[in-house]
Amino acid sequence: MTWSALVLAGSRGATDPVARAAGVSHKAFAPLAGRPMLAHVLDALAAAPEVGRVAVSIEPEAPPIPAEGIERLAAEGSPARSALAAFDRLGPPLLIVTADHPLLSPAMIRDALAQVGEADVAAALSPRAAVEAAGSPAARTWLRFRDGDFSGCNIFACRTPEARRAIELWTRLEADRKRPWRMVRRLGLRPLAAYLAGRLALDGAVAALGVAAGCRAAAARLDQPEAAHDVDKPEDLAFVRRLLAARQAAGSPQAGSGADARDQVSVRPSTGNPR
Repeated sequence: MTWSALVLAGSRGATDPVARAAGVSHKAFAPLAGRPMLAHVLDALAAAPEVGRVAVSIEPEAPPIPAEGIERLAAEGSPARSALAAFDRLGPPLLIVTADHPLLSPAMIRDALAQVGEADVAAALSPRAAVEAAGSPAARTWLRFRDGDFSGCNIFACRTPEARRAIELWTRLEADRKRPWRMVRRLGLRPLAAYLAGRLALDGAVAALGVAAGCRAAAARLDQPEAAHDVDKPEDLAFVRRLLAARQAAGSPQAGSGADARDQVSVRPSTGNPR
């Protein structure tokens, strides 16, 4: 099976702390090892044999996509709405990743897709031990289940047309993010009570989300230490730069440079309005 891939690269404009720290208009173009962060994500997708067509969802005024043969889609104002519009255009099976995951690798993609099975949609998560093995000092938000603590990897596999229902639920939850009682009503009181009591396992939680959406949902567990490390804060950007520098020093063939002059790529400075 060949998957299409969507990279969510929409911007929060001048309010984004990473874009502001890097002096760029869009976080996706923050420089890493002399290249925009987005380019590292596209490299991983290009090297994944499971992936064919690739599209990037981003604002029309953003800089050019730093790769050839990539379809450019207009961002729809939020990640969920952008994902829904892209799903309708690209169709399943669709792999969804984010532009702020420059440590994404073909192995992560392979392992996530291998665990989808007969589910309509799957979300990748990493256990706490694997995440902490990467050595990032940044504070994290953990999803605490009966079988351990997990962190999301921003890797989603939409295998069937029914996966659209999961994205629709995402858009509704996104709209309700400031009204938690509505979110609880959509997801159901029983799973929430089990989660708060520490009785809910990861697979049960994901299955409950699938029931709420009206599709079959599964969790894909990734053990790569970097799988759950995206770039949300300037300290995340600094961590990734240090990691790439260490790889280069070790002679890794895919390593980039650290935070030096080569991190100053030519991208437009941040002047946009908050979105």
